Amino acid sequence: MKITLNMLVFLALGFFVSAQEITLTGTVKDSTGTGVDMANVIAINTATKGLESYGITNHSGQYKLNLKTGSQYTVKVSYLGLKTESFTFTAQQTDAVKDIVMEEQANQLDEVEVTYEMPVSVKGDTIVYDTDSFVSGTEKKLKDVLENLPGIEIDDDGKIEVEGKTVTKVMVEGKDFFDGDSKIAVENIPANALSKVEVLKNYNEVSQMKGLTNDDDNVALNIRLKEGKKKFWFGELTAGYGPDDRYLAHPKLFYYSPEYSINIITDLNNLGEVPFTRSDYRNFTGGFRSINVRGGSSIDIGSDGLGLTTAQNNRANDIDTKFAAVNFSYAPTKSLDLSGFGIYSYTGTLMKSQSTTTYIASNDIENATTNTDQTVQLGLAKLSARYKPSVDLQVDYDVLLKQSNDNEVVGVLSISDITDEISEEKRQKPLSINQNANLYYTLNDRNIFAVEAQYLYQDEDPFYEAIRSEFAFTEIFPVDEDQEIYNLNQIKNTVTNKVDAKVDYYYVLGDKSNLNFTLGTTQSHQNFNSAIYQILDGDNILDIEGSDYENDVTYSVSDLYLGFHYKVISGIFTFNPGVTLHQFNVKNEQLGTTVKDDLTSLLPDVYINAQLKKSENLRFNYRVTRSFTDVNKFAQGYVLNNYNSVYQGNRGLESALNHNLSLNFFSFNMFNFTNIFGNVTYTKRIDALKSSAEIVGINRISTTINSNFEDESFSANGRYERTFGKIKGSVRGSLAWSTTNNLVDNAQLTSNAFTQNYQGAVSTNFKNAPNLEVGYRYSVNNYDNGGRETTYFTKRPYARFDTAFLKNFILTVDYDYYDYTDKEGTIDNKYSFLESDLTYQQKDSKWEFGIKGTNLLNTSILNRDSTNDLYFTTQSYFVQPRYVLFTVKYDI
Repeated sequence: MKITLNMLVFLALGFFVSAQEITLTGTVKDSTGTGVDMANVIAINTATKGLESYGITNHSGQYKLNLKTGSQYTVKVSYLGLKTESFTFTAQQTDAVKDIVMEEQANQLDEVEVTYEMPVSVKGDTIVYDTDSFVSGTEKKLKDVLENLPGIEIDDDGKIEVEGKTVTKVMVEGKDFFDGDSKIAVENIPANALSKVEVLKNYNEVSQMKGLTNDDDNVALNIRLKEGKKKFWFGELTAGYGPDDRYLAHPKLFYYSPEYSINIITDLNNLGEVPFTRSDYRNFTGGFRSINVRGGSSIDIGSDGLGLTTAQNNRANDIDTKFAAVNFSYAPTKSLDLSGFGIYSYTGTLMKSQSTTTYIASNDIENATTNTDQTVQLGLAKLSARYKPSVDLQVDYDVLLKQSNDNEVVGVLSISDITDEISEEKRQKPLSINQNANLYYTLNDRNIFAVEAQYLYQDEDPFYEAIRSEFAFTEIFPVDEDQEIYNLNQIKNTVTNKVDAKVDYYYVLGDKSNLNFTLGTTQSHQNFNSAIYQILDGDNILDIEGSDYENDVTYSVSDLYLGFHYKVISGIFTFNPGVTLHQFNVKNEQLGTTVKDDLTSLLPDVYINAQLKKSENLRFNYRVTRSFTDVNKFAQGYVLNNYNSVYQGNRGLESALNHNLSLNFFSFNMFNFTNIFGNVTYTKRIDALKSSAEIVGINRISTTINSNFEDESFSANGRYERTFGKIKGSVRGSLAWSTTNNLVDNAQLTSNAFTQNYQGAVSTNFKNAPNLEVGYRYSVNNYDNGGRETTYFTKRPYARFDTAFLKNFILTVDYDYYDYTDKEGTIDNKYSFLESDLTYQQKDSKWEFGIKGTNLLNTSILNRDSTNDLYFTTQSYFVQPRYVLFTVKYDI
């Protein structure tokens, strides 16, 4: 099935028909003649008594209403602190203009009668959306509602973006909802429970710190529930079953009251719908913030020592998942809040792929067929306490526990200059415990103190086994070659203890300026051990001994720093320059000796914000940072990465210096619901840590060095979105360029990458008509590694359709088409995915019945490409076939 862009546009135009309208415009001014910014203007149909149109004035006080011809309206204009004005207007056949003058309200404390709820209103840094004004009735979960709201986007990973900024916290009725993640919220909170969505810009959890720090990138979301959902259990129980023993079970329960809340979410299915991936697990912060954001130092501690295979967009040959999560909050007193969550996830995945890898230096090509059997169990638990006895004192404590149990068995048929069957096994149970303690104290209006500390304990124990008939590194490892097969095993253990602590003192000079002095430290200590052994044909063990094959490394980084920053607001500008003095002491101990590296660095940073309008600004950031790598890069003994890759560390490594510049612009105009965002970023890395590799055919021995060449990267992205009545259009694009330098076979290899991504979409939001979104995505990935260039193209039109019909039926259809090619014409793969749901639910009934279809076109293979400084790969990826389920849901 092939749908062209012209066909999609034609389908979309069929929905862009509406009744004839005229436009009423004008200017709202106060008694001094100044335009009133962000006043609410509504038009109430005098015949139906319904809210028919609304608008919010722009910075000049202009408003605009779209009204149906021949109808009479009562137009009301309101703004906090000014008297509400109203007039009667009859829409004729032509556009009209009406200016309004608002007088000051005699008593601002007088109650203002609110007859109609504004679909969108602005209260300081808070944007409030009345969700009933934006839903058509086909929405099932929070994600579906948010996608209808102007200025809010949901990316493919479930992250919420507002004005180009990622939402860092999601709350329900002011209570944390799985703090540190937004995906669980958007995929599970029922749409029919929502009353309002509040976007909290410039968000800061500590009231006395607001205005002292730069919170422009901090955005939180607060969900308000309908009255019938408070102090009552609500939720839904969903179950489904289909041929081939496909199943789905998805119970969800929620309870909210002023004193406490509890959320219970479960999901069991073998359809390939993974509610919580390893990527989600790694990125789940638990709401922990980085303490030394502006300090300029970065100390890596490493993670995920195995490099487990990841599914492509949650698609694989077979996926079985089980997920359970509980979130709670409890306020035993007015000054004490307790909250926390627990998450468990199991995913069993079968993956099958065929790949072609071209090694740049040797020009050798490896064709591989890979079968992967993977089981991953993930666990998280968090407990938080907040004590705030007064407005001048706040004490926070958080502890986050993360542990996983990962097992992966990989079978590879590798064909290059030789043919080899390889079996790999990987398993690990990494554990981390992160604790956070903060104290914020306001001595008086001039003097404010903040004490913050974090302690991280991390224990990683990756095990690796490779069994193959040909071992590529017999010249390096003293293995017993008189065996039918080579069975190499490796054990590793990395234990990390890291402490971050700092004291901030703010001296407030006035309403628009303050001084900030910071005294802090980071202490990182890591122990790394590894050993390799061979299992012989008779199951005897041969330990491969010697300093080249065993590691026992202690690595420590000490960072003491003193920082100074000055913040001042002048007109539309906010200036916040600063400088931080660091004393670094680095040492690694191994092989009976110690290597030290002591240095002093003065690292500047500058922040400038130009507030052009209330919802429009231009921001500039410049930072110089010094980064340190983790213990694994220092270990001198050999480490097996996979069947054809061996790594040896370099204990002489030094830190790298980075120059980071960014400029971003955003504008959210509620007058015409235009959302514009743009960002450019440039980074230069000096003494960057780079790979140095010796390539023999498809095999490589690599290490890490400090490059004598500077690496550079540049990226730019932008988005333009505008709503025209019930139609929303958007275009976006991103560019990324980078140049890196490595040593391959003792020769410099310069690699350049240039990627481009573009997208355009048009969607409708009718209440009583079918809705359609059509879009087109186009990406170009160009890689030039040492003069060897290749380019991949992906064309992806897509369509989303939903409609309510015959009163009780809802149909949703989701279609994606992929056209994947390369410049040389060696790849020409076209495939598509079609998903659909049909549900039936009588009015006022708690029961819903449905049919759910996944991969209805029965696509079997998709493609992806990847590259690094040593090779580039194209891969065909086998995915689950068509599944059809019968579902039933009961609303609680």
